[in-house]
Amino acid sequence: MSALVAVLLLALLMGIGVPIAWSFAGVLAYLTFLYDVNLNTLMLQGFRSMNSVVLVALPLFILAGHLMQTGGLAKRIIEFVERLATGRGGMGSSMVLASSIFGAISGTATAAVASIGAIMADPLGKRGYPRGHVAALLGISSLLGILIPPSITMILFAVVTRQSVAACFAATIGPALLLIIGLIFYNRFLVGRSFDEQPVARVDEKPFSMVFVGAFPALSIPVIILGGIYGGIFTPTEAAAVAVVVALIIGSVIYREFTFVSLRKSTVHAAETTGSIILILLFSLMISRILSSEGIPQDLTVAVQGIASSPLIALMLVVTVLIVAGALMDDISVTVVVAPLFMPLMIANDIQPVHFAAIVATSVVIGANSPPVAPILFMSCRVCAAPVHETVWPALKLMIFVATPVMLLTALWPNLSLTIPRLLGLL
Repeated sequence: MSALVAVLLLALLMGIGVPIAWSFAGVLAYLTFLYDVNLNTLMLQGFRSMNSVVLVALPLFILAGHLMQTGGLAKRIIEFVERLATGRGGMGSSMVLASSIFGAISGTATAAVASIGAIMADPLGKRGYPRGHVAALLGISSLLGILIPPSITMILFAVVTRQSVAACFAATIGPALLLIIGLIFYNRFLVGRSFDEQPVARVDEKPFSMVFVGAFPALSIPVIILGGIYGGIFTPTEAAAVAVVVALIIGSVIYREFTFVSLRKSTVHAAETTGSIILILLFSLMISRILSSEGIPQDLTVAVQGIASSPLIALMLVVTVLIVAGALMDDISVTVVVAPLFMPLMIANDIQPVHFAAIVATSVVIGANSPPVAPILFMSCRVCAAPVHETVWPALKLMIFVATPVMLLTALWPNLSLTIPRLLGLL
């Protein structure tokens, strides 16, 4: 019961506008008072849990994402993808592909929304795409940053559940590819039925070879990151450092778009984002420590198994809770608070932790675009200048016909998320 009250209190505090980190602090204060916890011991345990070299990857990947925005890398990736995705629905498909490439570098959804939305929203509108559809498509596709490695969300999942970061990265590749295919085909289906995509006259168009050469340095970053991690050349933390260095070199030496002001801006934004995430993680680890010491996850496992008559029903209950939690909280909050609560239940039902990582990630894709909170969807509406009432229905259709089937396949077909980790020798 206390775990449910804690989650509801967190959602309430966030709902009334309390900053996310301090919402976690409020929940921590409630649990500390409820269970009369020794704060000195709790703080020491929290800091010891944070003493992980894996967490160094967080600020570095976040900084790499901001450097892409200010260094001209995102712009060239989008230009390349626009030329690559042709035919019916090609412009919408290019947004999905650009989001997937951007996600393979930054690991966050918010960076993809800000960068890709700012560049592509107006051109899509001029091509006949309704603003609501553009915002909905951007909101869903930007969350490929959670699924395509490197993913900040999966790093946090690995830390709080003590799993391999590389294995969690690999587990979400299959669902990510399925989501990309689903979004492209769904967008293609709508063009010519719900709206018409207008042709655009290209004046003084550069040859495709020149566009590819211009984008190649930026496109090489995901190859370097993932190839280095799974080739055993460097760890995820070292890969994050390499991503920052490569982005700096490309933006300053090759594209020559970095200025002192833009570098300062990127660094400050990355520091602000990192500071918030680290505070959330510290408070959540302390909350998890209290709940674990009181046996809450084990009690939750017994309660759910008493209600559910089969492992399948238990799994569907957990997925439902994750989606509802995702609709009330952001992806980081769901990952570091709700997911660890259900880990013992998943293990008791013979669901591998790495498979559960993929289930959490695909559930968050739905929750983050579901009202009432829908943080990613509403951010996408602001960036695309789309009215919320024109965006919610297209977003719901995308979730019903694309995101939900992908989530169900991920949950019910373990090989979708476990095959790649096994092939890479991570399981």
